[in-house]
Amino acid sequence: MVNQMKVAQYGCGPIGCSVVRYAAQRPDIKIVAAIDIDRSLVGKDIGEYAGAGRKLGVKISDQPEAVLAETKADVVFVTTSSSLKKTYPQLETCIKAGACVVSTCEELAYPLLKDPELSAKIDKLAKAHRVAVLGTGVNPGFLMDSWPLFMTGVCQQVKQIRAVRIQDASTRRGPFQKKIGAGCTMAEFKQKVAEGSLRHVGLAESIGMIAEGLGWELDDITESIEPIIATKAVKTQFVTVKPGQAAGVRQVGKGLKGGKALITLEFEASVGAKESFDAVYIKGTPDMEVVIKGGTHGDIATAAIVVNSAPRIIHAPPGLITMKDMPIVTAVGEK
Repeated sequence: MVNQMKVAQYGCGPIGCSVVRYAAQRPDIKIVAAIDIDRSLVGKDIGEYAGAGRKLGVKISDQPEAVLAETKADVVFVTTSSSLKKTYPQLETCIKAGACVVSTCEELAYPLLKDPELSAKIDKLAKAHRVAVLGTGVNPGFLMDSWPLFMTGVCQQVKQIRAVRIQDASTRRGPFQKKIGAGCTMAEFKQKVAEGSLRHVGLAESIGMIAEGLGWELDDITESIEPIIATKAVKTQFVTVKPGQAAGVRQVGKGLKGGKALITLEFEASVGAKESFDAVYIKGTPDMEVVIKGGTHGDIATAAIVVNSAPRIIHAPPGLITMKDMPIVTAVGEK
């Protein structure tokens, strides 16, 4: 009999459901709790609701303290918000219940630069309760930070790093297509950027993680954002984009030292993009170039890295950690 970790799912949106579907397949994982603030979901079986193919005998609850106290989960998967401030109360609840946390909160991937005080608070609380807290995902968490860092392990010298992620968002979930501004007019795009509701979160966090991993002290981190304008009509299951409207977003983050970009991260996501790929380019000794043709499926990869981190997080030292502090996260091979 395989020893099973007891896990709880906190947040039953599209990503949370994807996490549940993968976790339900793992013989080393037992899902013991599911939590969401949406009262219309309360009482539903999480397996059935998430599309896991079977009932799991676990009902969704809106009472996190009670359900975590009852089930005593080893790990909680928190998939609720990109904002660390919004996610913090949920993290606090999980930590005080004595559970390790793996979260898709992008700002938690490397929160030390933007919010050192809250980072220290999380670290202190986690150490007091002897649990570890990790923010991860496909990006940030892998493609533009831990993957490039791992590649530098075979370099004798690193002068510059450039990571590029180009993706056709046509097959991604509806909330993602809306998040990148697909179907917006230019005026709507600018307004949403100004409001902060339209942007990929995580470039600064990834730059900070790479810089610390390589021991680089940066002078500044900059980010730019602009629309990718559709030249022809594109229709997906969720949006219709007319020529001249935004098909998606392009963001560039740079880590600067002495006016020179040591780290450059280029992110593009749009519906109808001609190609998808992920790439890392290292200038150093030796120069390196690695490209994933066809790109990495964001939703599948996010669920995978969250669940695959569970066996590592329960053995990690207590406190707030990042992916660069973790042992290599792997899948479980089929036997």
